[in-house]
Amino acid sequence: MKTVLLLQQVPHEGPGSLSTLLETAGFRIHTMKFWDEAGAEAAPENYEGLIVMGGPMGVYEADKYPHLATEKKLIECAVEKDLPVLGICLGAQLIAHALGARVYPNGVKEIGWYDLAPTADGKNDPLFHHLTATEKVFQWHGDTLDLPNGAVHLASSPLCTNQAFRYRRNVYGLQFHLEVDSAMIEAWLDVPQNQAEIAGLHGSIDPKTIRGETARHIGRLETIGRLIFGEFIRMLERS
Repeated sequence: MKTVLLLQQVPHEGPGSLSTLLETAGFRIHTMKFWDEAGAEAAPENYEGLIVMGGPMGVYEADKYPHLATEKKLIECAVEKDLPVLGICLGAQLIAHALGARVYPNGVKEIGWYDLAPTADGKNDPLFHHLTATEKVFQWHGDTLDLPNGAVHLASSPLCTNQAFRYRRNVYGLQFHLEVDSAMIEAWLDVPQNQAEIAGLHGSIDPKTIRGETARHIGRLETIGRLIFGEFIRMLERS
């Protein structure tokens, strides 16, 4: 059976809908759980591809989270082996960092539902051509990234220009979350660390607003996720 290597930072930020889509396509998922396997090792060349999930830490906190250096090496190896790579939120930032780009605080945190627009290149991309002119997507990040040299800019939002990129033909970074469903969003809102983060924003983010917008937008997000992740899985099938 074909297997994908998945890097997970914290228990509550799992692959969500990606897990079901991969398993339906016949893939097994080997998950490295860095909250209790910080010293674990893997060889990306033994897998069909690499997926890197999000997390509350920043790529510049490797002294506090040593596993980030391990993940960077795994990403570098996967890119060198020309394997399909997908990074979500922190995962996208780790890919950008591994490719030599800068990652830094965005200045404004995006937590909740925000407009996202594909670029001209995004409209012609194998994954992102499924997006309409403007989509509502779920976000939870405070950092942003510069595009790696040679990367193609695929999507932007009013508060964060570099929302998605492609490097070469099969390495993708997404700052936003297409893997979530309503239950997953509710679970994130119940995480004490996340609640403290929202409280520290002094009312600029309202969990009640997020819940109401989730009811309106989650159906379309799940459709986009199936389409974009489905295209990535087809890349895995060809690898």
